[in-house]
Amino acid sequence: SFWGLIVTGFLCVGFAVLGGPVIDLMTKAPDVQISAREFLIYAVLAPAFGLAPYMLDGIFIGATRTRDMRNMMALTLIVYIISALALVPPFGNHGLWVALMISFVARTITLSSRYPALERQLTA
Repeated sequence: SFWGLIVTGFLCVGFAVLGGPVIDLMTKAPDVQISAREFLIYAVLAPAFGLAPYMLDGIFIGATRTRDMRNMMALTLIVYIISALALVPPFGNHGLWVALMISFVARTITLSSRYPALERQLTA
């Protein structure tokens, strides 16, 4: 968790500081550069929102609790679809990105809800 936080911090700061120059290296088309910069904030935020669900995925994979992962992913998918349906029409691509961030939070909540049972089983 400690190193995950450190790496996440570096990724967020790195994307924030170097995102613009990397976009400029990847494309010379001004309209693409402008569009990419408009959505750069989501690349900055994604590691922070993704840390907890990715760590929990690793824990559940290591514990071979694939049934819990599948079931909680099904719930997360429902949350994502509802979020996308609600947010994309009024906000376009911004809504899609926010729906992704919401799905990261939902994945964290759903897997966290199963974590106590996992821990009880492993310590029994």
